[in-house]
Amino acid sequence: MRAGHWSLVKLTTHIGLLRGINVGGHRSVGMTDLRNFLTQLGFDDVRSLLQSGNLVFESRARTGAELERFLEAESLKRFGLEIDFFVRAPEEWKSMIRQNPFRKEAELDPARLVVMMLKSPPRAEDVAALQEGIAGPEIVRAKGRQLYVFYPNGQGRSRLTNAVIERKVGRCTGRNWNTVLKLAILAKSGSAKLTPVSPRKRI
Repeated sequence: MRAGHWSLVKLTTHIGLLRGINVGGHRSVGMTDLRNFLTQLGFDDVRSLLQSGNLVFESRARTGAELERFLEAESLKRFGLEIDFFVRAPEEWKSMIRQNPFRKEAELDPARLVVMMLKSPPRAEDVAALQEGIAGPEIVRAKGRQLYVFYPNGQGRSRLTNAVIERKVGRCTGRNWNTVLKLAILAKSGSAKLTPVSPRKRI
């Protein structure tokens, strides 16, 4: 294909979660800045949800771990912060919802069910050690690259903090069940489509 000619390229929808921004007034990054950041990198239809670093966007080439590494490197250049990205495809997100081991709790008290996104599936022995070390009523279950954590008394005063979880299973970022469902709806509204694109532009 000659330079300057355009072709139809399939856009793939992604859900991206950022770890550790806008917490307690620290590491502040505005959602408008994040949307502009992804748009300037060449991503399409960039949308955000809440202020905790939830993005839905579309790309043409990069996926999975490669996409996470690319976004982490570019965000360090742009914001001067080491920000972890956890990227999932809509089908992965749907599977995560289907595999929820706390269905009853999700219906009765969704704000107390938190899904922790991981970079890779945790080892069974690490999950067991995490559960055994919990002094309170919290319950932890692992499915794929996620931990499902139910906080019967709420997450705010629980000793099972993100830092405690990360010491056992590695870097992660959590979203409550309400946010998980809202992101599924947001991703569905921007399902993958075909768009004309220059052969020089591949993000």
